[in-house]
Amino acid sequence: MSLIPSVFGGRRSNVFDPFSLDIWDPFEGFPFSNTSLANVPDTARDTSAFATARIDWKETPEAHVFKADLPGLKKEEVKVEVEEGRVLQISGERSREQEEKNDKWHRVERSSGRFLRRFRLPENAKVDQVKASMENGVLTVTVPKEEVKKSDVKAIEISG
Repeated sequence: MSLIPSVFGGRRSNVFDPFSLDIWDPFEGFPFSNTSLANVPDTARDTSAFATARIDWKETPEAHVFKADLPGLKKEEVKVEVEEGRVLQISGERSREQEEKNDKWHRVERSSGRFLRRFRLPENAKVDQVKASMENGVLTVTVPKEEVKKSDVKAIEISG
């Protein structure tokens, strides 16, 4: 929990976090009217709506655990990769629903398009042992940590 209130809205990322590669979108959550989006292609609107999948990252004594809410996606539509040695990349795509000529849409709020998130993993991450699972639209990625070697402390007797 942050002691400093977020000036960037409801985001849980930290601009001072060296592990986060998030890019801040100054217009995220801004109430654009439909008329201002009239010249924007449908694909751009769809992609921007789904571009920032929300992901939590917690560190336990044994591992780094990432949880992403990806409702409606199947595990075949999501990719989890480790690239450049220590960068965890989570990506995927939600297909747009096919429109029928006779359909009359009253509201379209569910987003479609691609998303991509990257996280720089710390030195203690075992990148060769990453595991991922998906259940009920929640992707869980577990990156085990190397055990921290505790240095042996040897008591020295003081003479004199």
